[in-house]
Amino acid sequence: GPGRCRSAALGCGAGPGAAASSMKFLLVFDFDHTIVDENSDTWIVKCAPGKRLPHGLRNSYQPGHWTEYMGRVFVYLGDSGVKEEEMRRTMTTIPFTAGMGDLLRFIGENKELFDCIIVSDSNTVFIDWILKAADFHKVFDEVFTNPAAFSSTGYLTVQNFHAHHCPKCPKNLCKRKVLKEFLDKQLERGVSYTQVVYIGDGGNDLCPVMSLKKNDIAMPRHGYTLEKRISQLSQDHSPVECSVLVWSTAVEIASYLKLRIKE
Repeated sequence: GPGRCRSAALGCGAGPGAAASSMKFLLVFDFDHTIVDENSDTWIVKCAPGKRLPHGLRNSYQPGHWTEYMGRVFVYLGDSGVKEEEMRRTMTTIPFTAGMGDLLRFIGENKELFDCIIVSDSNTVFIDWILKAADFHKVFDEVFTNPAAFSSTGYLTVQNFHAHHCPKCPKNLCKRKVLKEFLDKQLERGVSYTQVVYIGDGGNDLCPVMSLKKNDIAMPRHGYTLEKRISQLSQDHSPVECSVLVWSTAVEIASYLKLRIKE
């Protein structure tokens, strides 16, 4: 409260970690079309015979049931004799979004100021491969995504991340629920954030963005669904509560963060 002396707030002579707790940002990243410039789930199709899926499989996707659809894709790849090593080689050629490497290096160099998580509809195997190959896995404190693993027969399998009751979200993942549970868990550990920065592109990023507070900031990628949905809400006179900064390259995200930590 107001009774706290100024020097303690600045961390001068305060106990270890006091300075960190007085100003820490939580960065929440989506993965596909945000960290990487493609959709990891469609990138894997490069492994398929002829680099395409059979028509019937392609048309079997039901809205809100992407994870089940990917399960069928992985069965097809396994049936086609595609092995783990080939999948890994293919996935690690996925391009990062422009400026993202520099942004992640900057965050990695300033971990005392930034906690950093991924909330993604991809899967643990793909994200793990991609981040480790580029040496970015240490930047992230936690990755929340659909659990995947190779079966004893060498087939990749994927499960829904969780169950939830949100009518707006796909059935395997409500990102708002993930974010809320993470923030609650951190609060129990005594960690609260100066600001939550939410970086994403998709329709499924709107639900968590709508839960952000006035001091937080949503960063939708220019030209993608999330930006369109946020501006639609403003037009409907029910704008999101948080600030909004649209980005085209990760250079703009880095500029904002550098500005904030200078304050």
